[in-house]
Amino acid sequence: MITETNRWRGAVAFTLFAGAIGVLAQRPAVLLLAIVGVGFAAYPRLLSPPNPNLVVERAIDPETPERGEDVDVTVTVRNESDEWLPDLRIVDGVPPLLPVVDGSPRCATALEPGGETTVRYTVSAERGKHRFEPLIALVRDASGGRERRIETDDRTVIDCSHPVENTILRELTQWRTGTILTDDGGDGVEFHKTREYRPGDPANRVDWHRFARTRELTTVEFRQERAGSIVLCVDPVSSGPQAGTDATRYAVACGFGAAGRLATALVGDDHGVGIATLDHSTHWCPPKVGSTHLSELHEMLDTHPGLSQSTEAAYVSDGGTPHRSDGVESIASGDGFQAGLSDSDGAEGSVAANRYAAELSARLDENTQVLVVSPLFDDSVVRTAVSLESAGHPVSVVSPDTTGRETVGHRLATVERTNRIRTLRRMGIPVVDWDVSEELGTTIGRTAERTGSTARVATQVRNQ
Repeated sequence: MITETNRWRGAVAFTLFAGAIGVLAQRPAVLLLAIVGVGFAAYPRLLSPPNPNLVVERAIDPETPERGEDVDVTVTVRNESDEWLPDLRIVDGVPPLLPVVDGSPRCATALEPGGETTVRYTVSAERGKHRFEPLIALVRDASGGRERRIETDDRTVIDCSHPVENTILRELTQWRTGTILTDDGGDGVEFHKTREYRPGDPANRVDWHRFARTRELTTVEFRQERAGSIVLCVDPVSSGPQAGTDATRYAVACGFGAAGRLATALVGDDHGVGIATLDHSTHWCPPKVGSTHLSELHEMLDTHPGLSQSTEAAYVSDGGTPHRSDGVESIASGDGFQAGLSDSDGAEGSVAANRYAAELSARLDENTQVLVVSPLFDDSVVRTAVSLESAGHPVSVVSPDTTGRETVGHRLATVERTNRIRTLRRMGIPVVDWDVSEELGTTIGRTAERTGSTARVATQVRNQ
């Protein structure tokens, strides 16, 4: 896209003024000066800004920082065209929630063919996943009168999420060995019951101590551990009354980060894990197992447009007009699964939520449970969760709390969110009310202890 910078607007005004004075006052010298001004005004019209092939490489260190840790960002822009770039202006798409604490994401330079320039700056990490916006480059001609806007499609993500050691799951499982404790007896590690010996029972499960005392043969049964099939439903909060606020952006970042960590923990315990998103451009990935599938899940989370919360780039031209960026397109479609959710209250929102739940339920196996990750900023998420629960798919909710109490509006949003949590719990749906100032695993463990038999904790033992 080529735009005018209005750099020579003053020359045009001066030319018109000098020409008028020269004619009216019959001053040939002044009229000659106006003719020179015409040359300066016309010169930019004869040039076109270069259209180079820019290659951008971004490196971050560390890639998975702790909260509050400084992250060094290095951006290299290389001109791989045969054109000189006399005036190149660059601004990197810093994630909106990560403040720049050192250096600058902007630079202005000139590049010869094959040349490159490097931008270095430091941001402070905040909890959650944060995706960089597209880098914006403005290429001007030699006069500076016209410029070409170039955006690079980059999907670099800073993931500041602590590993999750506990995952909240309901009792519905598949007939596959895993880590969810069931009420069925059989092989396992936790004692379940003893029963009368039956021919064919394994010798290692015979209670030989009791046989030595009573000469009666009994068999020990343990609580079986099975694997589950789980779909993570992530809420990007792309619309609604609070969309675009800092609290929403932070909640989305924390939600996507939590979803990624939960997926890692669940797949690591041999559970089948899939992903769906609660928005109008619904993404869908069916539950599977294995490290390759886990990589696909993380790729899906990292590239979802909801993770890109900023709609404004940080560059201002000479005229003071901001240039804006609308983010990147989705990498996946819903494959016909496009119902989405309505943000309106009343019948319309209820119908939309029920329709979404019905379409999602049609994709789920009967033994698949749903783990919703949402800040609960909208009633439609509650309706969807209740509809899925009614359809026979056990639902659990992980809700990052980023509401505040600074203003009346903040306090009202807090009360509304609390009421939604109470509604879900009254319907028998366990909710992890996650204060993002503490680790998610800690909150999950505390919630599981409080809910007792409603939800069970699968604890992973990892070598990290």
